[in-house]
Amino acid sequence: MSNPANTGNRPLERAEWLLVAALGLLAVGVPLLNLVVPASSALHLSPYGITLIGKYLCYGMLALSVDLIWGYCGILSLGQAAFFALGGYAMGMHLMRLIGPRGVYGDPILPDFMVFLNWKSLPWFWYGFQNFTFAMVMVVLVPVTLALVFGWLAFRSRVTGVYFSIISQAG
Repeated sequence: MSNPANTGNRPLERAEWLLVAALGLLAVGVPLLNLVVPASSALHLSPYGITLIGKYLCYGMLALSVDLIWGYCGILSLGQAAFFALGGYAMGMHLMRLIGPRGVYGDPILPDFMVFLNWKSLPWFWYGFQNFTFAMVMVVLVPVTLALVFGWLAFRSRVTGVYFSIISQAG
């Protein structure tokens, strides 16, 4: 394997091509195992299995990002969990709005937990989350906005050393 610091325009090696091909095959194969293969087959992948694979991939992506920024770059950043959680919360808001009348309480507007807590109307920041495109924009925009605020405050005041590591743990 070549030096990671000198990876500018080098061609991919055979092992890297195999990894890319395996990931591509997995990305196409997993949905096909659910849609095409009959449920009676041993190769059928249930909807539960697909959601479980999705959860594993999400947490794997978080673990890789922490590993890259801390292990490869040497930056202590424990606040990535906050950004990951904000994106997950935005996606959860979308999913709660999709449940609608199929929920336990059957309210077409309010999610079940709001009905349970006796809320009378939907809060303003929940509007738009029934639209998938809006939800995906918010999944990216909300954590980026928080990161910009923390970054601007940290770099404007020229925080360094121990104080910078404390800020990176907090946010």
